[in-house]
Amino acid sequence: MGIVGMIITGIGVLFLLLGNFGILRLPDVYNRIQAGTKCTTFGAFFTIVGIGILEPNWFWKCLLIAAFVLITNPISSHAIARASKIIGVLLCDKSVIDKTEEFKNEKGV
Repeated sequence: MGIVGMIITGIGVLFLLLGNFGILRLPDVYNRIQAGTKCTTFGAFFTIVGIGILEPNWFWKCLLIAAFVLITNPISSHAIARASKIIGVLLCDKSVIDKTEEFKNEKGV
């Protein structure tokens, strides 16, 4: 089980590393949030589950923590992106469609 745990932890570390490149390369806050959230969610999940496999006494605790990360990380990034939009952080010039404009017109925000 040690090899499997190390492989899963390595996959998690790889996701976290690739997420850093996305944050550095993408043009605006909304794209960065999307890249960072996906990679940190999967990276943290695989890393925590891998550690749970490496340490069998911690497995259920690690699984509970990983489930918490899977639930809360996307919700928190959505809240940050929505707050950014509300305070007026602009999209990149290369962005083609802004679906939130339709929402603003319907809700009167």
